[in-house]
Amino acid sequence: MQKHTLRITMLVASALLFAAFLAACGGGGSSSVSSDDVAVVDGTQITKQQYAQLLAQAKLSFKQNGRAFPKQGTTEYEAVKAQVMNLLVQEQEREQKAKSLGIVVTDKQVTNRLNQIKQQYFGGSEKKYLAGLKQQQVTEKQVRDSIRQQLIATALQDRVAKGVTVSDSEVHDYYLQHSQDYAKPQSRDVRYILVKSQPLAQSLYAQLKNAPAKTWCTLAKKYSQDPGSKQSCGTGNFSKGQTVPEFDRVLFSAPTNQVHAPIHNSQYGWFVIEPTSTVHPRQVTPEKTVSAQIKQTLLSSKKQQAVSDWMNDLIKSYCKGKVSYQVGYTPSPNPCAPPATTNATTTG
Repeated sequence: MQKHTLRITMLVASALLFAAFLAACGGGGSSSVSSDDVAVVDGTQITKQQYAQLLAQAKLSFKQNGRAFPKQGTTEYEAVKAQVMNLLVQEQEREQKAKSLGIVVTDKQVTNRLNQIKQQYFGGSEKKYLAGLKQQQVTEKQVRDSIRQQLIATALQDRVAKGVTVSDSEVHDYYLQHSQDYAKPQSRDVRYILVKSQPLAQSLYAQLKNAPAKTWCTLAKKYSQDPGSKQSCGTGNFSKGQTVPEFDRVLFSAPTNQVHAPIHNSQYGWFVIEPTSTVHPRQVTPEKTVSAQIKQTLLSSKKQQAVSDWMNDLIKSYCKGKVSYQVGYTPSPNPCAPPATTNATTTG
């Protein structure tokens, strides 16, 4: 699929991903919902046409990914149906909350974002853009509506995460708790060749005693069964604990620039090893060097959590009688249904 047509599909279906992350809320069926609607969210209607359009996009997405769309009546079909309903309800919840907070997305903002998309994915060509709409079976209104919902969601997230901060003590605690991530263990430079048989290993050992690097290179390229050794003329550098125990023991104990007698590992074969440097000591990256990176990581995590908590609270508030579904359209499972209770049975 061309990247520009994929972009249109992503725009129209983007909120499906959001719905998968946070379940929408809702009550049961209600006679107050018009026969033309699938749900009413605090007085705002969600029409069957809106539902059908989004379901059609879901079907197209399945087809483009080489997957058969689930048959009606199956568990898989009900899952897709619930996801579509959750999306539509959540859009209304976010839009209503944004309005109550004074957040407004203008037509100009939508147009500006759409122009950016046209430039980025269609080279600014209106013809290519319209062809993309046709291929993806969507209207420009659907694309604009999807962009508007994205802008609303982004504005809400920015508003919620605005006051989130990370203190120096939090950075320090994180650094201590993840100290191993900022430490480089002992390491050592080495020349080595791996072969399958002991006789060949003994022959190479005899040839490599006091041999120059050129000889190591020739023999490694000819005989070594280790791709890294073969391609690098037998040279390498390993951290303590990185290799098999037999190799590791010799690498960090044998004298420098002295070929060690062949050693055997049952999984790989026979190694001829020559450490070529002293052991490089363990190194620790100072906290001040990584503090900015840690702070950004923590800030991103805290913002995500703040938005998640806020959305969960918003969903709970709409569960209090603000959503009604048309009979047959209530998501299953219903996110607003009370949790099932388990009756314990006690025997004497």
